[in-house]
Order: sequence, then structure tokens, then C-alpha cells
Amino acid sequence: MEIGSRDNSDRGTMSQINVTPLVDVMLVLLVIFMVTAPMMQQGVQVNLPKAETKALPSQEETVVVSIEKSGRLFINSSEVSNEELRSKLMTMFANRSKKEVFLKADRDVPYGEVVRTMAEIKGAGIERLGMITEPTQRK
Repeated sequence: MEIGSRDNSDRGTMSQINVTPLVDVMLVLLVIFMVTAPMMQQGVQVNLPKAETKALPSQEETVVVSIEKSGRLFINSSEVSNEELRSKLMTMFANRSKKEVFLKADRDVPYGEVVRTMAEIKGAGIERLGMITEPTQRK
């Protein structure tokens, strides 16, 4: 054997990681987490605490939008139609610095109607929207 030639038995061991199976496993895990993550967030049930609070003092007149069981809308005590709600609120709050409205809806009003009314109120440029509920019964 010559001194400059190499034999197959003289080769060093090759220690490279084959990354293809690693990438395959990571992609499968990524797909699994992408599919399951939205499902995990939808089913969370939370028991909210009940609290007794005092009314906030206000210098300006409080505006309350009410939805009756029949679906009729009121701004404070005057009835308005669904189409008039946004324009009336825009004119009421044109010169006010604090744009805050409280929404009071009957418990039997469909959820979609309440959300539509909330969208109209926000569309009128109202910055803060509060919900009015009944206080809890003391035992």
C-alpha cells in the first residue's frame, strides 16, 4: 500500500443530523396546534364575580339607550327608530367632550338585536358604552 493513498477503512465517522424527519415532526405539531388552539378558547366558562358598586358622579346628562322586549328603541324617554338612532346620537354628542352612552336592554331581546344596536352606537362616534343591569339580590 502506498503512503498517500487512503483505504475505505480509514474514513472517519460522519456525524451529521438528518433534519428531514425533525422538520416533518415539527410541521405536524404546528398543524395540530393551529387546529386545536381556536377550539380551546371557545369552550372556556368563567364565573364572573358579583360586586356592589356606587353610581359614578356625572356633570353632564346621562344618555341611556333602551331596547324594549318588543324591539322599540328609546333615547332616554323619547322613542327613535333603528334608522334614526345613529344620527340622533351624533347630533346629541356633537358638542360634548365626554361621549358616553349606557345601554339598557330587556333580557328577552334577541342577542343579535342588542349587538346591532351596540354597533350603531359605536358608529355614532361614542367612545364609551356601558351596560345597565339589575343589582344582585342580597341575602
